[in-house]
Amino acid sequence: MSIWPTELALIMRSRIAVAALALLFTVCTAAVVAGLHAASLQQATIARALQTQTKEMAVQAGQHAGEGKDAGDTGYYTFHATWDPPAPLAFAALGQRDVQPYLLRVRLLGLQAQLYESENFNAELVLPGTFDFAFVLVYLMPLVVIALMHDLVTGERESGRLRLLMATASHNAGGVWRRRILLRGVLVLAALMLPLLAGTAYAGAWGWQMLAVLVVAGLYVAFWFAVSAWAAARQRGSATSAMLLIGVWIAITLLLPTLANTVINRAVPAGRGVDLMLAQRQSVHAGWDQPKEATFERFFRTHPEWRGTPPVVGRFHWKWYYAMHQAGDDAVAGQVGEYRDSLLTRQVWTDRAGWLLPGVATQSLLHRLADTDLHAQLAYQDQIVAFHKRLRLYFYPYLFQERRFTRADFDNMPAYEVRSFGGSLPWAPLLALVVLTGLLMVLAAGRFRRISAAM
Repeated sequence: MSIWPTELALIMRSRIAVAALALLFTVCTAAVVAGLHAASLQQATIARALQTQTKEMAVQAGQHAGEGKDAGDTGYYTFHATWDPPAPLAFAALGQRDVQPYLLRVRLLGLQAQLYESENFNAELVLPGTFDFAFVLVYLMPLVVIALMHDLVTGERESGRLRLLMATASHNAGGVWRRRILLRGVLVLAALMLPLLAGTAYAGAWGWQMLAVLVVAGLYVAFWFAVSAWAAARQRGSATSAMLLIGVWIAITLLLPTLANTVINRAVPAGRGVDLMLAQRQSVHAGWDQPKEATFERFFRTHPEWRGTPPVVGRFHWKWYYAMHQAGDDAVAGQVGEYRDSLLTRQVWTDRAGWLLPGVATQSLLHRLADTDLHAQLAYQDQIVAFHKRLRLYFYPYLFQERRFTRADFDNMPAYEVRSFGGSLPWAPLLALVVLTGLLMVLAAGRFRRISAAM
């Protein structure tokens, strides 16, 4: 009988090992299904919103785009849908898509107030985090590895078989441990990857990003097997080994990432999007009490091409109203830049924390590959900003030159274009994960050589 089936039979005789592997497979399957459901729900929400948008645009076309209509009315009452559909691989690592808007309707008014007015969510509901493949891999998989590995050596010692095992395999003692560790690693990877590959086939997410996810997951699994092998080889008792590994798991996956996040947030203060919304609205509301010339002067600083247009006569004119809103956006442009810079700086330092914390590095890699991280959210905002600018530039000739707005003009309004998926593979956290895993493998191999030499 081949040695590999024998080793597999020994693992399958352990109730703890079988239960741990079955639980990992079940939980991972549930996580993949939950991720697919969340992505499908977002796609369905976008589809319903677009159907409603089509009907509303038809109504607006009849009410505000007839011959001789004022473009200001159309710009005020017509909402334009913008949306950010989930990437094919988003089901595996939902990232910020559960708390950040992926569907937003905008109109010709000031944009900053519209971008952040939906930045409201129940903190208690999002506190547990997202249940997806990334969650299972980073937080739950290490516990299964600990269950499989904590008594790899101590179990043999406590049962009195260690000396006999080393004696019968004296010519290749290291091969025994490598074989047992490798077999356990293959079983853990199978429990993780089979549900993930099934979900990938269902979502049609095949591509290089999926291959990169498999590589990242394999490295993270290898890291925890290296940690567990090192701890199992240096302890005299199974209980002590298990306690040590649980302590390492708590420190690496819970305490240190929380501490790093707290330090980063304190070192890099960032405001809130809702503060930008309030600042923009306050600037707009203050414009009602200011001379129209002052409002236009602020507007003409960034749009000098409209300086020579006819002046406003009377108490109200649409071009003054929209100039006031754009001036409000311009007034908070510096704050918007600082807010985005602070968020990106926090992300940079979070990625750097992943150089020492493999769980942080793994999450950052998966969210970037799935295009669900901060960069994806900011890219969606940039797409909205670009669309709003095209919309404003389309309407300004009608507003400032006081041209009438026709049905043909309504039909030719700019349409929103969905951004292309931007999943990528950052090399720095990937290299850090490789280095950390390699170092621990070397340490674990050294401990096993000492065991063999002592026998």
